[in-house]
Amino acid sequence: MIRTFIALPIPEDLHPRLALLQALLPLPEQVEAQDFHITLAFLGAQPVHVLEALHEGLEAVQMPQFVLEMAGVNAFGGAKPRVVWAGLQTCAPLMRLQAKVAQVAVRAGIAVKSQGFTPHVTLGRFTPPPPDHAARLEAAMVAQQGFRAGPWSVTEFALYASYPAHAGPRYELMARYPLA
Repeated sequence: MIRTFIALPIPEDLHPRLALLQALLPLPEQVEAQDFHITLAFLGAQPVHVLEALHEGLEAVQMPQFVLEMAGVNAFGGAKPRVVWAGLQTCAPLMRLQAKVAQVAVRAGIAVKSQGFTPHVTLGRFTPPPPDHAARLEAAMVAQQGFRAGPWSVTEFALYASYPAHAGPRYELMARYPLA
C-alpha cells in the first residue's frame, strides 16, 4: 500500500513569494518550499494494482494548459486554525481538471471526495494554537489578504507518494502527466 495524492506542482520561481508570506505569518509549523503544491485529489493508501489502473487513466486525461494565479490567505479550522494556506483566483479549467482527475480515480476504484474542492497551497500545518496565538495569526492573515503570486502556466499535473515523517510528510514524485 502506498499513500498517494494527485497535485499540481508550484513553479520554483514562486517559492520565494510563498516563503516571504510564511515569514509574515506567525505559523507554528511551516511547509517546506519543495513541498508546495495544489492537491487535486487525496487518494489515501492504495495497493499497487489500483495505482497502475489509476496511472493508465491519468495518462489518458486530455486538457489544454491554463493559467493560475494565487490570491489571498485563509485557514481551515475556523477559530481553531490547523492549516493556513494561500488561495487561488477562481479558475474554471482548474475545476474541470480536478473533476476529471477525481473521475479517473473513482473508475480505478478509489473513493475520492469531490465535493467542496478548495484549491490552495498549504503554508503551515499544525495543532490548533492557544487562543492568543490564534488571534495573532488571524490578524496577520487579514493583513496579508492582498497577497498575489503568479500568474503561471499550468503545464502538467503529477502523482505523488506521501511518506509520514516526524517533521511532516515527505513527498516523492511518482509520475508526471502533461497538459496539451
